Amino acid sequence: MNEFENSSINPQENSSDSTYSKTANDIIQDEPQSNKQYQSPPSYTPSYQSGFAAPPKPKKQKKTHSTAVVIVSCILAAIIGVISTTVILSSVFTFDTNTTDTTQQIEENKSNVNINIDQTASSIAEAVAIKCTDSVVGIRTTTSVMSFFGGSQEQTGNGSGVIYTADGYIITNYHVIKDAVQSQNSKIDVFVGNDSSKSYPATVIGYNISCDLAVIKIDATGLNPVELGNSDELKVGQYVVTIGAPGGLEFMGSVTYGIISGLDRTVSTNSGLKLIQTDAAINPGNSGGALLNAEGKLIGINSSKIASVEYEGMGFAIPVNTVKEKCDKIISRKGDSQAYLGASISSTYTSQVLAFYGYPSGAVVSSVAEGSPAAKAGIERGDIITEFNGVKISEYTVLGDTLYDCEPNDTVTVKIYRGGKYYTVDIKLTSDTSN
Repeated sequence: MNEFENSSINPQENSSDSTYSKTANDIIQDEPQSNKQYQSPPSYTPSYQSGFAAPPKPKKQKKTHSTAVVIVSCILAAIIGVISTTVILSSVFTFDTNTTDTTQQIEENKSNVNINIDQTASSIAEAVAIKCTDSVVGIRTTTSVMSFFGGSQEQTGNGSGVIYTADGYIITNYHVIKDAVQSQNSKIDVFVGNDSSKSYPATVIGYNISCDLAVIKIDATGLNPVELGNSDELKVGQYVVTIGAPGGLEFMGSVTYGIISGLDRTVSTNSGLKLIQTDAAINPGNSGGALLNAEGKLIGINSSKIASVEYEGMGFAIPVNTVKEKCDKIISRKGDSQAYLGASISSTYTSQVLAFYGYPSGAVVSSVAEGSPAAKAGIERGDIITEFNGVKISEYTVLGDTLYDCEPNDTVTVKIYRGGKYYTVDIKLTSDTSN
């Protein structure tokens, strides 16, 4: 008797589920920030009134004036004109060399905006670049693939990364290292300090596919980790700077700038991840690089762009708060045993493919390991896992990340679709080191 005929899996109803030299500090105070409120000087225009009769002209009287009197009068008129002009201008513009009040007002509106890096920087972008360029690395992956004629050849890919800790932990996108992860004959090299001639071999610590994040590690110390910002405090219109390696390692340390164009953008319906939209140029190779605010703090990891002739200036980044949460978990669980389900998932059946064939979104089981928790619970090849531990599986990648959040010996409720019907089953997970 099939276990689905037992009480462990019960049928359910179908359901859908920024002309004189300035310092970096001056620049930061002069440049508008997103949460400062600036008002342009009041506009003064002459006011004309109508509707009143002009006063009668006095009768002309002949008067005689000496030349000396005329000259003195002209001089007095000129002096009075200068004084009047000065008074009028002073009412419009402030010629106060004491900037204490202005500085104080700016600091009240925006605190902690100093970038104490270089006293000759002429722009926010330059000051941020000086501070942060050494915190962004270039990444090259090399994999061996079978050629058309049966031999093997090397295939390389390039991307960027951000130094997270001084002892070598680096954050990047999962898709930057994806080929190296999926191939046994592969390697990852990291290039630090815009030096494309020297590299460090890197190992993969872990990754989160649905969030497109990964952590790799190089054997180095004394690195320059990036300073983290707070993506919950971002506002549309803030100045931002990107640093990365667009187009390959020969362009490492490239800097672009722009503004935040939007927040909480959903680009892929598969993951539902909320992203930062920016008009700063993001090109292939920028992936995994840094999106920084005017203080030189990391606010996002550059991830993607909309590439089409109809679109321009639409780049996206993963918010730094999400990055920190996911990557801290990856690092903290390094070397620990993981929860084990025992079901392999097909990457062929994306949500779009499943929808085309009339199936619900989920993770399609391609095989089940003998004696695994999945096998004991009656999971079979061809089943579609639509929910796992209370999380809707909108795409097959979501299952792996949801399982990653579980611990060995956890009991989870799994909902599957089979033969036009939905079933639920409770599964007790084991450890991946015990199999």
